[in-house]
Amino acid sequence: MPFDSGFDDRYELTGQVERVTFRNPETGFSVLKVKAGGHRKPVALVVHGPVIEPGERVRAVGAWVQDGRYGLQFRAAAIAASPPSTADGIERYLGSGLVEGVGPIHAARLVDAFGDRTLAVIEQEPWRLHQIAGIGPARADSILKAWERQRTLRDLTLFLSRHGVATDRVLRLHQTYGAGALDLLRRDPYRAAAEVEGFHFGQADALARALGLPADAPVRLEAGLRHVLDLAADEGQCGLAETDLLDRAAMLLAVETPKLARVLTAASAAGQIVRETVAGEACVFPAGLHGLERTMARRLVEQACGTPPWYSLLHADPAARDNGPAEGPVACSPAIAAILDRLAAETGLVLAPAQAAALTTILASKLSILTGGPGVGKTVLVTAVVRVLAAQGLRIALAAPTGRSAKRLQQATGHDASTVHRLLEVGPEGAFRRGPERPLDVDLLVLDEASMLDVRLLAAVLDALPARAGLLLVGDADQLPSVGPGQVLADLITSAAVPVVRLREVFRQAAASRIVAAAHRIRNGQRPDTVPPGADSDFYMLETRSADVTLARILEMVKERIPGRFGLDPRRDIQVLCPMNKGSLGTRALNLALQQALNPPTGPRVARGPWQFGVGDKVMQVENDHERAVYNGDIGTVVAVDVPQRAIEVAFDDGTLRYADAELDRLVLAYASSIHKAQGLEFPAVIIPLTLQHRPMLQRALLYTGITRGRRLVVLVGDRQALDLAITNAPHPNGSIRPRRSTLALRLREAQGQMRRSRSSRIARPTMTASSNGSGLQAESVLAGTNRGG
Repeated sequence: MPFDSGFDDRYELTGQVERVTFRNPETGFSVLKVKAGGHRKPVALVVHGPVIEPGERVRAVGAWVQDGRYGLQFRAAAIAASPPSTADGIERYLGSGLVEGVGPIHAARLVDAFGDRTLAVIEQEPWRLHQIAGIGPARADSILKAWERQRTLRDLTLFLSRHGVATDRVLRLHQTYGAGALDLLRRDPYRAAAEVEGFHFGQADALARALGLPADAPVRLEAGLRHVLDLAADEGQCGLAETDLLDRAAMLLAVETPKLARVLTAASAAGQIVRETVAGEACVFPAGLHGLERTMARRLVEQACGTPPWYSLLHADPAARDNGPAEGPVACSPAIAAILDRLAAETGLVLAPAQAAALTTILASKLSILTGGPGVGKTVLVTAVVRVLAAQGLRIALAAPTGRSAKRLQQATGHDASTVHRLLEVGPEGAFRRGPERPLDVDLLVLDEASMLDVRLLAAVLDALPARAGLLLVGDADQLPSVGPGQVLADLITSAAVPVVRLREVFRQAAASRIVAAAHRIRNGQRPDTVPPGADSDFYMLETRSADVTLARILEMVKERIPGRFGLDPRRDIQVLCPMNKGSLGTRALNLALQQALNPPTGPRVARGPWQFGVGDKVMQVENDHERAVYNGDIGTVVAVDVPQRAIEVAFDDGTLRYADAELDRLVLAYASSIHKAQGLEFPAVIIPLTLQHRPMLQRALLYTGITRGRRLVVLVGDRQALDLAITNAPHPNGSIRPRRSTLALRLREAQGQMRRSRSSRIARPTMTASSNGSGLQAESVLAGTNRGG
């Protein structure tokens, strides 16, 4: 088969590798010095791919690039390597450390004994290795295993390059499937797309087609349907209407809808995809997400109906608990009142009467939700919960979805807090070490910023929560729903299956903030009050008409006016939040303009895609990296640039990380960010461009979320017509323009009904559940008295 890169590159380079200048074993990025025909000096070859060692011959397809600092380089889009054939080359090759168990000394001995047949002996006559002094059975076995690994890695790289697939994911494919990677890709490349991070459906489909798979092959159509559902999950959907799914898949795969419908029926019969009629509409769900929502609903209803471990310490009479999930507080019990009096005397923490009563409702429940807008005292109430229960010796854990929100929670409560991922002890591959076999050691778990929890993350939390423990979800139900699939907080509240405390009163200190007032008016569908520029306020709107003037005003505000008047650092303290990414006032264009204004290119930079990164640049991680504990939305600052190795170092709140070449795809400039990416974060000052250019994304929840990200200052820059459009555009309960397809609220009501029927059946026939001493019946009576379903 001819060597084919699959790219439109113009040049081919062939030669022998003399040395390796740089290699990143994590990404496969390497800089090699190659002695090539027609060149007097070794050529710098830049490549992503498998390990290539001195002595190997390479054939690369790519382009010549003139680097401003390092001169002419050949950047390979595809590469094939073959072992050296001369004794000299073989000795250098084996002595490089490529094969575990062989160093320079043993390499020389092997070549002395076998000459230019050394590699053939290792592969075809391995028993002859024992003839060499110093190579015993253990070392020989190590040599053979390392050689096999390199051989399969090389074969995999050549296979992918021949079929037009970029080889930058070779290492990850090999790490996942080992020696079987090549066979699996030949049999079912779509499986690798589903299981290997970074190996996308498009690559798998290109490979499958190159291998001759027909366009209408059932395996391709089923993979395409699953891929469309995965893309929908990335949009926050737990499923799609069947007609929508078929239309999207037909466009993606360029096949007729009837063929897809037949494959969908077969996949549904096999249980890989779930078809269900929801609210009179035929819908399709990935089996995994559909099962998670069912399991979660059952667990949550059981949690809501249970008795919290601290109940007997704070409530004398369980039967006095309310008989339904109240949308407000109940009277404060004497025991809690006494603890609050003591805390007020010792710490100065004083609750308003409504807060104290709300506290009792929360403490009367094993599962509850605390919600409300800015300035209503949610954090004060959480602090009270923590202190009341800590005073009783209970174990409490606090967590939030992002590092910054966890740190803010810790500062406010004085109690340790962590990210949800850290609490669950996430591993390098994204799996959580905490779960049913190793649950959390807590009596109460408090999860802040609960609007950011998606179905998968809350399911993982419930798996790790011991049966005895309570759960308090805290969040603003009027903010944007989670980035991931589902609308967990909204579904829990609308299901009426869980006790909800909704705080509405804005406290005096917060009421003085125009930011808080503006947020509450927007949430209620009203235009916020603004003041002229120059007046004393923390919330302004600068009216502009054109995109050019809007951009000029934003740059002026960031660079001069806000730092001059408020003493804020333009890079650290001021964040531009955009309704959308595209357009002349989207995050991409604004980031380039803000970078030029705040950190112009005066020093060394490393380019990747549309971005150039230099020291001082503000950057954001855009995908979860569990191994290094940095997550989508984390913001840091570039503190070092290594141009020769195409690497940078970024300082985050929890430490400094190095990014080399391909890893730079995980970063974007962060002078401007989408409002979605800013969920769970707060900034001293926020600027929001708001124009009709942003019409596709203008909605009330988006604007409300953006405004509540600012602590000291919020400035809207743009058109009042766009402001009015955003405020009035809230047609769906979850605040989004497009309704999210989720079945959690439905499952919660179903589970609640099943719980009631089960409990009624057992109570009507007590002899079936009573133990010999009556304790079983007593437990059921208590359960009946704690019915949260009304």
